[in-house]
Order: sequence, then C-alpha cells, then structure tokens
Amino acid sequence: MEWQQLEYFQVVAKTEHFRKLAELLSISQPALSRSIAKLEEELGVLLFERTGRSVKLNRYGKVFLNRVERGLKELSLGIEEVNQLKNPYMGTVSLAFLQTLGITILPDILRRFTEQYPHVNIQLHQNKISNSINQLLDREVDLCLISKFEEHPDIRWRPLLHQELFVYVPSNHRLADKTSIELAELSKDSFIGYKEVEMQEIIRRFCAEAGFAPAVKYEGDDVSTLAGLVSAGLGVTIIPEFHGVARDKIKRIPLSKPHCIREIGFAWLKEKRLSPSAELFLACAFRHQF
Repeated sequence: MEWQQLEYFQVVAKTEHFRKLAELLSISQPALSRSIAKLEEELGVLLFERTGRSVKLNRYGKVFLNRVERGLKELSLGIEEVNQLKNPYMGTVSLAFLQTLGITILPDILRRFTEQYPHVNIQLHQNKISNSINQLLDREVDLCLISKFEEHPDIRWRPLLHQELFVYVPSNHRLADKTSIELAELSKDSFIGYKEVEMQEIIRRFCAEAGFAPAVKYEGDDVSTLAGLVSAGLGVTIIPEFHGVARDKIKRIPLSKPHCIREIGFAWLKEKRLSPSAELFLACAFRHQF
C-alpha cells in the first residue's frame, strides 16, 4: 500500500469520477483505475460501487476514507515537522535547566540566540539537576544547562563557564559592611540551605574546606525563597548572584577564602545526534563569553 494510492483514493472519493480526476491529476484514466483496483485487491474488498464512468463509495469505502483522511493529515504534519527539524533556522530546541541559572545565565544565552535566530522555538523545562538528567536520558529534552555532575556513560558534558557564589546575610548582620569575608567567619551562623542536592554538596564541600560543617536551620526550593528567609534574619546563605531583594534588607558579600565557584555547562546524550537547531544553539552559547 503506497501513499500515492491513498491520495488517489481520497480524491476519487470526493469527485466520484475517474475521468475528471485523471484529467485533474494529469494521468491516464486506466493508470488511475489500476491504482484503485490494486488498493482494493490489497484490502480484499471493493471500496466503490461503479456505475458507468461514475463511482460511489460503498460502506467499506466510507469507513476506510475516514481513516485515510486522518492518516494523510498526520503524515503531512509529520513531514512538516521533520522539515522544520532539518532546517536549523525553523526548528525546535528543548532545554532543561537549573532554577538558579534562570536568573542570570540562561536569559543572556536566550537573548543572544533569539536575536540571531528568531524563528527557532525554544522549549524550557526548569528542574533539579537529577530530574534534568532523567529528562535527558528519557529523550524528553535535547540539552541540559546544569552544573558539573557525576560522570554518566551515556551523557556528554561540556563546561561553559564558572559561576561565582556569594554569601548573603541580613542587612543588620555583624559582617554586613564587609567588602569580602572568609567563609570560616560564618562557622557559628545558622545557614539557609538549598534543597537541591547538588548545591548542598557544593556548600558542604566549601564549608569543610573552611574547617566547619554548616548548621542548616531552614531549606528552600529556589533562590528567591532563600533570599527572603535571609532578609527576615533567619540565617545566611550561599547562592549565585541574585537581584530582587531590597538592599536595605539583605547584603551580598564576596567570599575570599575559599573562592566559591561552580562549573556550569551543557549536557546531551552521546549516542543521539543533536538536531541542527540544537547544534546551532550550542554553537551560539559557546561562541560568547560570560
């Protein structure tokens, strides 16, 4: 059964006339008749009642036409989608990213990309690092913008930049007026922790390097929640640079020892070839310095 046979059948069902359709399609009437007859032979039933040169759908033909029209429509949509994927300037990129990267880094990447390629559709999925990796492994996304993680045999990861982490303290904190501090100076403070396991491990590692284990009093799911808890005087936190909390309530202080940074990069599946649009997105991201 061929696609052309189905198209011929669909149009014959609408026109109910072989000669007129043959003229419309610029083929011979015998060739058209043979195509429909072959289709009927494959199905094992007649689809039309023939009266002279005219034809009319029988009950088999009516049932089959309903499915053929749906099928041809789906095939047309599929071809259109594939053509969009083949054209990097009209395709779609599905990207998973960490919530903390949606504040500064991701908007800059998206702005630069859409300025150059405005017709590429970007689908965004904000998630934790473990969920982002699962989305990638399940082929739900093309790319992940995440921090460095434990190596996985099926995933390729390429570093993009180093993101500095700062300590945020309440505006009335004893260290609030400092231009920089050593992390050890916060060893007796209560910490506002991040529920994301990856960030927890990073902070614990930095604190261990400074000679103490952080006393985590509260935890939050996102940067704005952590900053809000700090501004209420409930503790201190270490997060990427954050804009959105009044400076009279919270202070950002660089850390001089240790210098707290985390590595950010893109991850994608090793065995799956990226679509041209995703390759274009990666190239654009790595072309610019952050």
